[in-house]
Amino acid sequence: MALRRGGGGALGLLLLGAACLIPPSAQVRRLARCPATCSCTKESIICVGSSWVPRIVPGDISSLSLVNGTFSEIKDRMFSHLPSLQLLLLNSNSFTVIRDDAFAGLFHLEYLFIEGNKIETISRNAFRGLRDLTHLDLRGNKFECDCKAKWLYLWLKMTNSTVSDVLCVGPPEYQEKKLNDVTSFDYECTTTGLMMDAHRKWQLEFPWGTLPYQSVSVDTFNSKNDVYVAIAQPSMENCMVLEWDHIEMNFRSYDNITGQSIVGCKAILIDDQVFVVVAQLFGGSHIYKYDESWTKFVKFQDIEVSRISKPNDIELFQIEDEMFFIIADSSKAGLSTVYKWNSKGFYSYQSLHEWFRDTDAEFVDIDGKSHLILSSRSQVPIILQWNKSSKKFVPHGDIPNMEDVLAVKSFRVQNSLYLSLTRFIGDSRVMRWNSKQFVEVQALPSRGAMTLQPFSFKDNHYLALGSDYTFSQIYQWDKEKQQFKKFKEIYVQAPRSFTAVSTDRRDFFFASSFKGKTKIFEHIIVDLSL
Repeated sequence: MALRRGGGGALGLLLLGAACLIPPSAQVRRLARCPATCSCTKESIICVGSSWVPRIVPGDISSLSLVNGTFSEIKDRMFSHLPSLQLLLLNSNSFTVIRDDAFAGLFHLEYLFIEGNKIETISRNAFRGLRDLTHLDLRGNKFECDCKAKWLYLWLKMTNSTVSDVLCVGPPEYQEKKLNDVTSFDYECTTTGLMMDAHRKWQLEFPWGTLPYQSVSVDTFNSKNDVYVAIAQPSMENCMVLEWDHIEMNFRSYDNITGQSIVGCKAILIDDQVFVVVAQLFGGSHIYKYDESWTKFVKFQDIEVSRISKPNDIELFQIEDEMFFIIADSSKAGLSTVYKWNSKGFYSYQSLHEWFRDTDAEFVDIDGKSHLILSSRSQVPIILQWNKSSKKFVPHGDIPNMEDVLAVKSFRVQNSLYLSLTRFIGDSRVMRWNSKQFVEVQALPSRGAMTLQPFSFKDNHYLALGSDYTFSQIYQWDKEKQQFKKFKEIYVQAPRSFTAVSTDRRDFFFASSFKGKTKIFEHIIVDLSL
């Protein structure tokens, strides 16, 4: 499946530091007269001694050269009105600074020459968005190879582009040496006699983007090297599917599955097929399949209303190469039901129990055996174990003294299995498996919590505790104390889910909101040595 459709409009996100739109007078149009300081052909422009970037240019210009220019900096999106550029030459100019996103919008740029300038500062995101760049020439620019140049040192090691040698003007021990040969960064810029955390830390950027609608759940999936997000929007009665745009570096609208009071959208990938389970409060729940010929999701099958009447959670899992999902039903008349794939569709495989009004289901591998944990407001969480003989889930135990649990989520830290248990009021809990049972390791005060969601980026582990009455809390795992500590407060109106989404070496954190706007935070590294 090639989940890509031509022509879809980009989703408007509130991006931090985004440049203003180019006014109509500065939009690309056909050249009326070549600027006085420039010489022009149909495909190229060469400007000498100019104090500005030409704004009125041929629409199909592919080459721009600026030589001996008098402008003082390369601002963000300075060339974005020239999207067809394949070559950009900036030689012997007087600018000293290259700002973040300086070359944003140059989707097809392959050759970038920045030679013999008076550069003092290149911002760490200056080259962001140059996906087609094959050659970068920085000759004639000498850099102070101190900790402020560490980002460039790391970028040079990671980029796929061919880059000319970058020479150091200082400090004295590295004068005239290549930046690539500097060996002190790993020590001097991260330790300097102090703990590494004093110089490098992770944080959530506030906020990276905002989606202008309410939502109750967010699911993410990957297909054919692309990243997608499915967002359940009950008030708008749809399941919005977003796609990560590798060029614009944001999430754009991809497809929209309509329904009635949609409370959950869960993607299932089987071979080259992509399905989305759409759980609804009214009109029954359905399964949609991506159709290549229609380039959209189309209804694939219905889920029987007699079993599922008030879906509250969808959990996907696999046992012995067979694909299952479970829908937890929170109505008295409904049945939490396991569904199985049989190569033609999904069919109801096992109804678990009646009258318990389940609010959440979690699949957990405990000591190599498959389990389901069901939470309910009418009883303590129960544990079901997969029986290999009958190939069914059977009762196995419970988690005692944990009444009124809304949700149970599992996660692992250093090979240890943990559970997070959400309570609306009182204390939500973190529990650890000790080879015999789950034991409490930490209590977290809850103030109107509907979710306590574990998530991880690389080796950093977090818990997000939502609140309907105050700020939601982000906790970070403390390796020494083997507990979570407060890390950050975020404000989200009536949060219902928190979801980690990773793409293009960037990590995001979606916070759904039942009463306000859905927010997106970016998880970034802050190197205090720079």
